[in-house]
Amino acid sequence: MLREVLQLLQLKPGLTVMDGTVGAGGHSAEILKQIGESGQLVGFDRDPMMLAHATTHLNRSNVTLVHAPYSDAAIELKQAGMAHVDRVLLDLGLSSDQLSDRNRGFGFDAGGNLDMRFDVSRGRPAKEFLKTCSRDQLVRVITEFGEEPQAERIADALHQAKHRGPIRSSEELADVVRRAVGSSEGRRDPATRVFQAFRIAVNEELRHLQQMLSQVLPMVLKKDGLAVIITFHSLEDRIVKSEFKGNQGWHVLTKTPLRPAPAEVRINPRSRSAKLRAAKWTSP
Repeated sequence: MLREVLQLLQLKPGLTVMDGTVGAGGHSAEILKQIGESGQLVGFDRDPMMLAHATTHLNRSNVTLVHAPYSDAAIELKQAGMAHVDRVLLDLGLSSDQLSDRNRGFGFDAGGNLDMRFDVSRGRPAKEFLKTCSRDQLVRVITEFGEEPQAERIADALHQAKHRGPIRSSEELADVVRRAVGSSEGRRDPATRVFQAFRIAVNEELRHLQQMLSQVLPMVLKKDGLAVIITFHSLEDRIVKSEFKGNQGWHVLTKTPLRPAPAEVRINPRSRSAKLRAAKWTSP
């Protein structure tokens, strides 16, 4: 949704822009073209691998890349001498590089080590998280973060599988889930929601997003600054919608979320679940 992002950010030379999920630098590279050499770009990412990719595309004097979650932006920006920014972009989707990396375990298609952490230097990998979860905790995580209607059946299967031996790989996790609920008749793999649930839990994604929207964005955005956020599942979108509409400091620019055009979905099927919301911060 690059075209929509650039339109809603209303970029011009000299602006300071924060890309809170810089990834490989695709959005940021296009942003730099519009803010020019007089502008400043600050890119955040929790994943050192993605920051390394971004560095190859964004090696410029007016770019600052920060290894930190976007929810730490107020502290990190202050340390960089930039207390406020004009624009903020958050694209909450996983990159193809992350999904295809067998050492990360984000995607069941790629398989490999069941880690799922954005920052492998912090927190517990998913295989350790799964190992210590009780059956009831599994039900809660899969229900709350995966919105999976068969959470109890899947939790029972995972709990039984753990007694036979630890689940260490993405293939093993996906196989247990598929055997528990049967094969999918549609396009979605039956393991999709479970992988989403564990990834959210391991990385505390919703906590970071809630903190960013309710506390950090109002601190770092200048008056009349713009925020553009792309979400990829209903849990994220509900938080964004609630914060934008529930705080009188926001003037919502997208009455309903924008969706990718059919042509974009054909080129990139993973974009079909994307929703884009934008708002202007009107408080001083």
